[in-house]
Amino acid sequence: MPTITLAHSPDADDLVMWWPLTGMSGPDGSPLPGALGEPAIDTRGFVFRTLGADIQALNQRAEERGDLDVTAISAYTYPFVAERYRITSCGGSFGDGYGPKVVVKQGSSIMCDGCLRGKKPRFAVPGDRTTAFLVLSIVLGQPFEYGVVPFQDVAGAVARGEAGAGLLIHEAQLTYQSMGLREVLDLGAWWKQKTGLPLPLGLNVVSRGLDARHGEGTIETVAGLLAESVRYARAHPAECRRYLSDRVGDRPEWADDALVERYLGMYVNDLTADMGDVGRRSLERLYAEAAASGMAPEVGAVDLVG
Repeated sequence: MPTITLAHSPDADDLVMWWPLTGMSGPDGSPLPGALGEPAIDTRGFVFRTLGADIQALNQRAEERGDLDVTAISAYTYPFVAERYRITSCGGSFGDGYGPKVVVKQGSSIMCDGCLRGKKPRFAVPGDRTTAFLVLSIVLGQPFEYGVVPFQDVAGAVARGEAGAGLLIHEAQLTYQSMGLREVLDLGAWWKQKTGLPLPLGLNVVSRGLDARHGEGTIETVAGLLAESVRYARAHPAECRRYLSDRVGDRPEWADDALVERYLGMYVNDLTADMGDVGRRSLERLYAEAAASGMAPEVGAVDLVG
């Protein structure tokens, strides 16, 4: 049976979207016994193998190697890999009036985006191909000093004083206050006010070479299976919470059912199931802004599949 490698970020929304394609596994990666360890949907003869990695690493791999069949990437990365991948209409993350946050210590004198431009702190960022980095660059309108750290370490870098400001993505958007940090700017809210559109953050993309490797129509079939997986996960929230609770480890926020439910409601929603015309227009606006600022090549009409 053809094997499809599906790479994702190790955050809650990516994890819960794809387990229906593989079945549930334990913390060590081994399948759970019985039906739970089997795919929850008919995979049409394909075997899906998941690979978790930090989004910065996935962005770099898509740009430098392009060897993954299906992968999560930041929306900002797509103009650099458009010749290799197509965007699936499902699996995207959008912040509709909310999104990545710039945070500082509670006692910081930085109070707004104007202060960020004036005081020019050193930022801790989760990657320089993330959409959060792109939008922050557009907001500031000038180069800024930054260091790239894994997304889960950004808040800690600010709390320890290793950076004057941090750019938070994933679940850290909901937990930063417990570390003595304060929000200065919500990039999703800023984008919504500027454009009237949701902010595209993460995308799911499929290799343009799948048809050549596995037969005509493979791209469309795989995209359809991905969409079915998202729909199944949304329809079975209790199983999704169980899947995350088995993986708490060093992610204690996953033990908080209310926080997990809030986060998944933000980033596994109707636009995740099918971004549709709103998602397409949001992406095209993002790429127009990126090209106008000189931060990405022009993309033109966005190529969706599924």
